[in-house]
Amino acid sequence: MTAPSTGSLRILARSRDAIERVMEIRRIAQGFSRVLYCHRNLAQARVTPTETMPQAVQWLRVEERRAFMQWLTRHGPFWEDARHHAADDWLEWNGEIVTDTAVGEAGWCCLNGIERALVSLIPSDWRFSPVSLDWVSETSGTRTVDIGNYWTPESVESALRDASALLASWRGLEEWARAQCTELKFTTDAFVYLEGHPFVSGAADRVLFILDTLNRLKTCFGADGQRTAEGNELYRDFFTGKKGGGGRGALFSDSSEGEKSKFKQEMTFKHPENTGKTIFCPWHGKVQTPQLRVHFSWPVRADEVLYVVYIGPKITKK
Repeated sequence: MTAPSTGSLRILARSRDAIERVMEIRRIAQGFSRVLYCHRNLAQARVTPTETMPQAVQWLRVEERRAFMQWLTRHGPFWEDARHHAADDWLEWNGEIVTDTAVGEAGWCCLNGIERALVSLIPSDWRFSPVSLDWVSETSGTRTVDIGNYWTPESVESALRDASALLASWRGLEEWARAQCTELKFTTDAFVYLEGHPFVSGAADRVLFILDTLNRLKTCFGADGQRTAEGNELYRDFFTGKKGGGGRGALFSDSSEGEKSKFKQEMTFKHPENTGKTIFCPWHGKVQTPQLRVHFSWPVRADEVLYVVYIGPKITKK
């Protein structure tokens, strides 16, 4: 076996340092009940001019290599599994299209009320903060957001200490939702279906986004009872299959006719205000990992209450 050259050793040392640094950042994030998302393709990415990730990690200690590759290939979490922005979103940084990238995903989330930041490897060309991203919409024009970007363990820890407290339980999720989503009417037991299930912060974020989107839609009606331009855009983006599903369809959808028949009883709930009556709620918002659903009354109208009756595991899961 030929020994690496001095130049190669320097590159390998930098690769090892970069990997150890990002693993330390991941541990810090976990200590604050946060998660560091990666992309599945990172496991095969080219990390030096001559080496791919599997080659670079060979210079780590066995236990380090195993932990790192299990994160990239098995454990994640992977941001594409909880993806919010769609392939046809126009997301731009410094004149460059960043749709389908972590930068695009983080920017879209920040623009839509979901707290996100970036972590960059060093050495790289991304040692600057904030990252300013533009989201170009045909109907709303251009919206710009600054995304925090960090590349050292110290900066990540400092940012997390200063950040707002993250939800750490389903109970916290319920308290937030009932306090903030004032346009929605939650049934008394809407959240009890989450009890006994492990708390997953990424899933909680997704539920928050689902509820916030419903809350926003309920406010988007004019004096004539018709949806406003913003309401039409929300409907198109999240209820018609174009956006919000990460390639898996719309964020919100109706259950299929087969599901309505087979699971009619499970999707029928006590009416929250009319004693003795029930309400059939096959429309739902989707969380993919784990598979959770938010069931609510439909259609959404200006002069009708929007009831949220169920937040819990997928009802129609076979």
